[in-house]
Amino acid sequence: MRRPQASALHGADGSSRRKARRIAAGLPCLALFLVLAACTGTPGPPAPGTNPAAAGTPPGAAVASSAPPATESAGTAPVHAPPAVQERLELQLDTPWAAVFLPDGTAVISERGTALLKAVRDGAAPTLGKVPDVAPAGEGGLLGLALSPHFEADHSLYAYTTTGEDNRVVRLTVERGADGSLTLGRPQTVFTGIPKAGTHNGGRIRFGPDGFLYVGTGDAQRREQAQDPAALGGKILRLTPDGAPAPGNPFGNAVYSLGHRNVQGLAWDEAGRLWSTEFGPDVDDELNLILPGANYGWPDVTGAPHRAGFEDAKVVWPSTRESSPSGLEISGGTAYLGALRGERLWTVPLKGTDTGQPVAYFTGQYGRIRDVIRAPNGSLWMLTNGKNPDFALILRLPQ
Repeated sequence: MRRPQASALHGADGSSRRKARRIAAGLPCLALFLVLAACTGTPGPPAPGTNPAAAGTPPGAAVASSAPPATESAGTAPVHAPPAVQERLELQLDTPWAAVFLPDGTAVISERGTALLKAVRDGAAPTLGKVPDVAPAGEGGLLGLALSPHFEADHSLYAYTTTGEDNRVVRLTVERGADGSLTLGRPQTVFTGIPKAGTHNGGRIRFGPDGFLYVGTGDAQRREQAQDPAALGGKILRLTPDGAPAPGNPFGNAVYSLGHRNVQGLAWDEAGRLWSTEFGPDVDDELNLILPGANYGWPDVTGAPHRAGFEDAKVVWPSTRESSPSGLEISGGTAYLGALRGERLWTVPLKGTDTGQPVAYFTGQYGRIRDVIRAPNGSLWMLTNGKNPDFALILRLPQ
């Protein structure tokens, strides 16, 4: 177990505020609107100069339209046929957060508040086991899952959990008995010390093509951590399977990129480039192309303001009403993003290191979408959140 050195930072980022914006200079009226955070907790004050519509979005950064959103009903025709719902699985889930697929096609799903892992096969979701020492509260609990790239040999499943002291990564074994039943082993702690709070816990984990484990964290309501390369909050971390800083990391520790507010999705394109989704404060949800050592601006800036020293987002949603992007998957040159507050599936065509215009599907039909995961058979699964109980949708993707 490794615990990298982290700065001793204290305090939260303050209470939520209302944000007023002038429609144009010289007009006598103000457009005052209430904006909600992209998370379940209260946001801090927005970063200055963050709205790309006001700051000037640089070439290569797409801004998702907010009035009306770019949806199929708005007359925006996608290049390919749209994704279609193939099946709805009434799995009676309780706030599912992430899913991975075992080699035999079984889906293992985490439930944030119950700390249970469910094993889904043939339309049923029996309990695989409960992860011990999880302390669910607010946005914390049993969060992201990642399957070892050598699962056939080591049977290892990784989980991001909130405990009474911190957020951490643990490793469990999943064994199949002679009768076909699955058994969950005791967790082994892999990495500790990630700051926790009621909100902004991050939680997405995933193995990259290089065999290392990438971990998305949040600023845990301590905004200043995001700019400190020695702190673990507000980062994407890159670890060996045993929890050590991966060789070649840009700061000589576990940190791979910094300046993040609350990383929620991680995925790689066909060329091996890493992309991530991130909640904005009340504006500027982001899809980012992640570069080692790059600074994504929080809390100094958000979105794509074209400020020296900061990496611009590739797609910006100026209003969190339409996005709050969570799980991310990339398939066939398209990024698929589940939207929580936006209650839709966003699709973004990827063009090398640039992006095309985002298009939304299923707006308001299925509620909050927490995660999107590609299954071994090529279909896309979507996990809902807050439907009580929650369910999974299986989508057929365009060929």
